Amino acid sequence: MPIVIVGMLDEREPVIKLIKEQIEKRKYRTILIDVSIGTGAIIPSLKADITGTDLLKLTDSTIEDIKKIPIQHRETVTSLIAKGLTKKVIELYAKGDLEGIIAIGGMTGSIISLTAMKELPFGVPKILISSTAAMPSNAKLFAEFFSQCDIMVINSVVDTVGLNLFVKKLAINGANAIWGMVEGFESKLEKKRPMIAITEFGFCEKGAFYLRRLLEKDYEIISFHATGIGDQAAAKMVREGVFEAFIDLVPASYSEYLLGGNRSSGPNRLDIALNLEIPYILSPCGFDMISCGPIERKDRKDFVWETRKLSKRKIFVQDVIRVQARTTIEEMKLIARAVAERLNRYPNKRLVKFIIPKKGFSSLSTPGGVLYDPDADQAFTMTLHQFLDPEIQIIEVDADVNHPEFAMTVAKTLRDCLNYRSLDSLG
Repeated sequence: MPIVIVGMLDEREPVIKLIKEQIEKRKYRTILIDVSIGTGAIIPSLKADITGTDLLKLTDSTIEDIKKIPIQHRETVTSLIAKGLTKKVIELYAKGDLEGIIAIGGMTGSIISLTAMKELPFGVPKILISSTAAMPSNAKLFAEFFSQCDIMVINSVVDTVGLNLFVKKLAINGANAIWGMVEGFESKLEKKRPMIAITEFGFCEKGAFYLRRLLEKDYEIISFHATGIGDQAAAKMVREGVFEAFIDLVPASYSEYLLGGNRSSGPNRLDIALNLEIPYILSPCGFDMISCGPIERKDRKDFVWETRKLSKRKIFVQDVIRVQARTTIEEMKLIARAVAERLNRYPNKRLVKFIIPKKGFSSLSTPGGVLYDPDADQAFTMTLHQFLDPEIQIIEVDADVNHPEFAMTVAKTLRDCLNYRSLDSLG
């Protein structure tokens, strides 16, 4: 059961060697991949199983090619090595020559390694020892990787050059961690039932709970936290064909993109299942609010707060970090029209369903709720009816999103869609 080790030998040979020795001491085979880009001072004595030259060949490049690249364009070299490493890691996994992977590095080494790790399936043991992953200035960059992949990070605190006492401890801990993950891997935890993806967050958690209870006997239910980065993870895995259906209870990272909210995941959010023959079931949960915290932004002439006049709206303050402002009638019309335009692009419209809980899109907008505004919710519903292709069914439920009746409607709609797909495949 081979374990892959990734690092720059010309910068971190001593610690890489120690990791390799610790793993092999456990009777595991290692495959050492050197991702050096020529910036280190060490002339390695340790022989890599796969070199930078090998990786560059996979990108139709050579060492001579990268030597011609000016130092100010170092990111080009990094990108080529990352691309080659990704191809090699995927190849090793496909051949059964990768049961786990551990990488160690600074900023450059971390980015190179993460690019490859991100392409490995969920559950494959992955560890990164990094001195830069905790840097606040890099948070958004690293979130692109960590939000989509189950990577364990060991924050090294100190730099991982040389082989001082702290670095030795990091190396031994990392080696033992990856060994333990591979050794204890439960191969029995394989897919036995069809898997269904669901997006949810705290303002529809009861509805999501009821829905899981209704479906979990027949399906494996995988929930994604609809915070923007969770939506990105859902997009990646849905597009990989992991799921039989996608229940998008909270597609609001799209409205957050339209309105400038914190949970945005970009303009293509609703295209997740566009080219897949799977049921795509949505609700408008989250369209009734804009995530606009922290609260201190309202006193700092923040662009979103100023342009959308959020201070004059109904606001729910969970804490100093999390703040939700009610969306207006005009914003709800804008969201509905934009949603309709995206969904109308789906080729098999009979697999797309939009279920509207008429008594509240979230726990905040039910009667008596902090963001209760039935006129705004009705504006969304009317606009969606106006612009959504008639082939895409809109189902209105006389309940709120957290009521068992809403969950039952979603569950029934899912089963109907799956039955239709089965019959359709039979011709």
